[in-house]
Amino acid sequence: MKRYDVIIVGGGAAGFFAAINIAEKNQDLKVAILERGSEVLTKVKVSGGGRCNVTHAEFIPQELVLNYPRGEKELLGPFHQFMTGDTIAWFEKRGVTLKIEDDGRMFPESNSSQTIIDCFLNEAEKHGVEVLKNHAVKNIKHLESGYEIESTGGDFSAEKLVVSTGSNPKIWKLLEAFGHGVSQPVPSLFTFNIKDERITEIPGVVALNVEIKVVDTDLWSEGPLLITHWGMSAPAILKLSAFGALELAKRDYKFQIEVNFIRQAFEDCLDTLKTLKLDLAKKTVFKSTQFDLPKRLWHKLVLASEMTEDTRWADLNKMQLEALASQLTAAVFNVDGKSTFKEEFVTAGGINLKEVNFKTFESKRHENLFFAGEVLNIDAVTGGFNFQNAWTSGYIVAKAITG
Repeated sequence: MKRYDVIIVGGGAAGFFAAINIAEKNQDLKVAILERGSEVLTKVKVSGGGRCNVTHAEFIPQELVLNYPRGEKELLGPFHQFMTGDTIAWFEKRGVTLKIEDDGRMFPESNSSQTIIDCFLNEAEKHGVEVLKNHAVKNIKHLESGYEIESTGGDFSAEKLVVSTGSNPKIWKLLEAFGHGVSQPVPSLFTFNIKDERITEIPGVVALNVEIKVVDTDLWSEGPLLITHWGMSAPAILKLSAFGALELAKRDYKFQIEVNFIRQAFEDCLDTLKTLKLDLAKKTVFKSTQFDLPKRLWHKLVLASEMTEDTRWADLNKMQLEALASQLTAAVFNVDGKSTFKEEFVTAGGINLKEVNFKTFESKRHENLFFAGEVLNIDAVTGGFNFQNAWTSGYIVAKAITG
């Protein structure tokens, strides 16, 4: 049985960040990462379409936590310890410059996730971290001297154990046997499947600033909306899927949404349409796109409002005006199912947050057992926030272990 001072289970973002920082802070510690797959950092590789969305340019902890449907309260303290600015400085110190895009997402200047992977692999090698691939953990025992780990690649022991396996049900099961509560995982960050004549023929159309509500709930979001071949996506939908993860799972992903395409009240929209009826009297409604909407979307909403392509503004009756105002401000769509958002599959679920000390990310149930990243019941909306949780938790674990 091979002995280490610290074993990290899981060779993803949080695991590597914890391992590198532990080894760097205390050169005398023997540190190993056990990774079940034949590759490490696979999620880092595919993140941001292969560019790696490292973090988000939000520098106020109180604002940053609002992007975490689960973990908002718990992460406030940790973000005061290690924050976005610290992440930028950490990478810069190791030769990786990050850039900010218009939407706040941050990427390596190289636009390649390989830059982040190479940085981690180089740092791990430089500080003597052993990276053991194809070592799937089968069992963990807690003894007085620390932890014994049985894996497919051999057996190990360590005084301190860090679990950073993300959403891995097998590891959650082992931790449940340790007396830890686990919130059962449900998908988060997914797109909505919608079959509706108003959107079927216009994939690729983007409405830049919509408001969406899930009918019969308090769930709502705002932002850009993308119409796709299978329904709807983009930040407005993804935010809704993250914050509504538990509620939408309960409904088996069958529910209704109400979309306000122009972020205006029905009455205000109706008043504008009445004015347009006078000002554009001789023109056809179909060809007079309004409210900065994409032309193809406007056409679909007009045709859904009891009009034809030839209907002129002057000829609109009260019912048609109200129908168009309703389509623009409160269009109801039936959602029937979900699709995974790219390869970045995120789940809501994990170790019960009440059982973790967030000053150190140490288990309250077992001494010298630490957690980092998404193995905890913490998840975020898209935009680099899940990685920031990985960096923050990994860093604080390293600080706690090296004292």
